[in-house]
Amino acid sequence: MEKNAKIYVAGHRGMVGAALVRRLTREGYRNLLVRTSAELDLRDQAAVARFFAQEKPDYVLLAAAKVGGIVANNTYRGEFIYENLMIQTNVIHQSHVHGVKKLLFLGSSCIYPRQAPQPIREDYVLTGPLEYTNEPYAVAKIAGLKMCEAYRAQYDDNFISVMPANLYGPGDNYDLHNSHALPALLRKFSEAVAGGHDRVQVWGTGTPRREFLHVDDLADACLHLMLHYNEPEPVNIGPGQDLTIQELAELIAELVGFTGAIEFDFSRPDGTMRKVLDVSKLHGLGWHHRIRLEEGLRAVLDSEEWRAASPRRTLVPQASA
Repeated sequence: MEKNAKIYVAGHRGMVGAALVRRLTREGYRNLLVRTSAELDLRDQAAVARFFAQEKPDYVLLAAAKVGGIVANNTYRGEFIYENLMIQTNVIHQSHVHGVKKLLFLGSSCIYPRQAPQPIREDYVLTGPLEYTNEPYAVAKIAGLKMCEAYRAQYDDNFISVMPANLYGPGDNYDLHNSHALPALLRKFSEAVAGGHDRVQVWGTGTPRREFLHVDDLADACLHLMLHYNEPEPVNIGPGQDLTIQELAELIAELVGFTGAIEFDFSRPDGTMRKVLDVSKLHGLGWHHRIRLEEGLRAVLDSEEWRAASPRRTLVPQASA
């Protein structure tokens, strides 16, 4: 991928898109093409066609999507399937029409069956029922994955797909109604400390297992694959290590200095009981994650972004070795 190539990062204001822009810029790619949703509505087929005809990007990183946590996915089911289908269909098709050299499609680990064997291999797609709470989003992402495969098979387009683990880091959403588990827990425990509360309620039983990947590690992996991977099969991106929601809650409590009780609300859904990706293919391609979870969480809690949004929340100093 040439340093002066025109690279379109779709969704550059989102968590993943912003990380991709940071990583590409740091690596010396300067000809980055971006548009806000106000400037270009990716759901609008005609608008996307005009954009590609005018700008003619060489490479495309498709990170634009409608995203949210378990509540948002389950509540806005129609919006999640419609908007994601429209966004990815328009961008993938116009990338084909205008001869884009390579496209990377950002999928999601939720495309895998609810009861998939663990760790989850890339070839487990469509081998069983999906988790109901995020099924519309997952179906849309599966369609994007299959569209990339189909255009490669019929037209020999170099379109690749990646399936990241649960993400955290700069640009995350901390809204308790629409966020994912990790940022919601960061907010809950930090506010409990700031407010002097002696208990925090966590949704579910605390027993589901999850893995968490720093978004900057994801961006680094995506660049690695843009440079070194050109095959039809999707690639999982993750740390390959998981922990229970209870263990995550206890780690966050320790980091922010919460010493009260952690209570679990069994009336709330757990979602999939375990989801850890098999990343042996990615390791075979020469990439491993670099940011440990505790290190990444400390960076989040010590960031200007976090302090600006939540000035009363503090981070417990790290003990010296």
